Amino acid sequence: MIARVHSFLLQGIEALPCEIEADLSTVGLPKTTIVGLPDVAVKESIERVRTAMLNSGFRFPQTRLTINLAPADVRKEGPVYDLPIAVALLLANRTIDSSATTNGQRNHERYLFAGELALDGRVRPVKGIVSQAILARTKGFAGVIVPKANAPEAAVVEGIDVLGVQTLGEVVAHLNGDGALSPSTTMDIAHLLQTAKPAIDFGDVRGQEPAKRALMIAAAGAHNLLMIGPPGTGKTMMARALPGILPPLQPEEALEVTRIYSSVGQLAADQPLVTTRPVRMPHHTASSPAIIGGGSIPRPGEVSLAHRGVLFLDEIPEFNRSVLETLRQPLEDGDVTIARANSSVRFPARFMLVAALNPTPKGTAATDEVSQRAMERYLAKLSGPLIDRIDMHVEVPAVPFKQLTGQPRGTNSQTMREQALAARTTQRSRQGAKANSELSGRELDRLANVTEPAMLLLGEAMKELGLSARAYDKIRRVSRTIADLETAAAIEPHHVAEAIQYRLLDRMV
Repeated sequence: MIARVHSFLLQGIEALPCEIEADLSTVGLPKTTIVGLPDVAVKESIERVRTAMLNSGFRFPQTRLTINLAPADVRKEGPVYDLPIAVALLLANRTIDSSATTNGQRNHERYLFAGELALDGRVRPVKGIVSQAILARTKGFAGVIVPKANAPEAAVVEGIDVLGVQTLGEVVAHLNGDGALSPSTTMDIAHLLQTAKPAIDFGDVRGQEPAKRALMIAAAGAHNLLMIGPPGTGKTMMARALPGILPPLQPEEALEVTRIYSSVGQLAADQPLVTTRPVRMPHHTASSPAIIGGGSIPRPGEVSLAHRGVLFLDEIPEFNRSVLETLRQPLEDGDVTIARANSSVRFPARFMLVAALNPTPKGTAATDEVSQRAMERYLAKLSGPLIDRIDMHVEVPAVPFKQLTGQPRGTNSQTMREQALAARTTQRSRQGAKANSELSGRELDRLANVTEPAMLLLGEAMKELGLSARAYDKIRRVSRTIADLETAAAIEPHHVAEAIQYRLLDRMV
């Protein structure tokens, strides 16, 4: 007898349908075969399934057994198929009644199944459940049957029933109609996003008002930013506080970010939905696959985990140069494509790059000819094309003692957020969903109206600093954002002058 149930497979962060077929044959000696490009974890699943079924009081077929995972030309990995394989076998040996129906549809055909089985029949959590739930909704399934621990993250997807199970016996009882499971409550995503609070407030950062101004401009236009200053000046703290002044995540953005974290199993047990913009801070020893993504079975890297949030590279010259150069494509395109011999996978990577560096390897500013040469060698680790892709270069000097001990504390996140959101609203009414940092050269010509005096100033800066065509567009984008903060229709000379001040490394050269 042949039985079929439905599950899913992950290709990157996208879920694809996977049909599990089980065939019991009395012809030939008893033997179990799993086909369909299974990896080692999938091949080993039959031992977990056999023991879980027996310890749950169910009969394991003592016949020739063939299990097929379709489509057969896509590799399957992980323990996600334990539960659907067990359900298929229980259907094949008639432990589960295949004729049981609900609303005119057979029970086992209404759901996508996923879960790892313990030897005693308990159902353990797996990765990628958010993508599975989205697939179930897209394909018109009534719902998903998943481990109890995964049910909250699946419940962020509206429009389907999420049935969380703790044991294999619960699944059998539900499919036979003997013990109906109650769907998990759908989350109020909009409310969770509205009440989410940033972890760090800019009011906790003493001094650094010019740097805060630059960060507010970066948040208003989604510009990449580089902070240069000695240790202990608040660079890391300000990078951590940056998401608190960015626009709140929209429900579809939160679901998109949550799906990425679900696919790599990085959702916290008590937080099934990512409600604040992520901040990723990889160590400088991270490899290219760790930053960009990759592996024999491609997985998202730090740039994708920072999607819709901030990627903070502290002491950026210490990163391997080849690693930094891989950032150039995602910074331009907002996604990463990992190509393999038999397939390619695309990961979203629309993030703000925030980097920090000390003036010299010792961390102190250059004070003489020797330290000046040391600073030049240190900054030379950053390639010109990468620097070109960073919109703003900002100096973060040491904080004077009086500012550390005095009152008031300075501009807080709420004030900065209100100004940044007002500028984003202006951009949305003018150019739709695109932030200023995403405008093309042609769009800048149309939307960034530069007055004649401002254009003369920009021309002089291009000549004196030897700026590239890319830097020219960067200055126009930042100028447009500064003008938006002032609700100015045209870009005036003082807007351009401030934007030029944020090309610190160009001015050093």
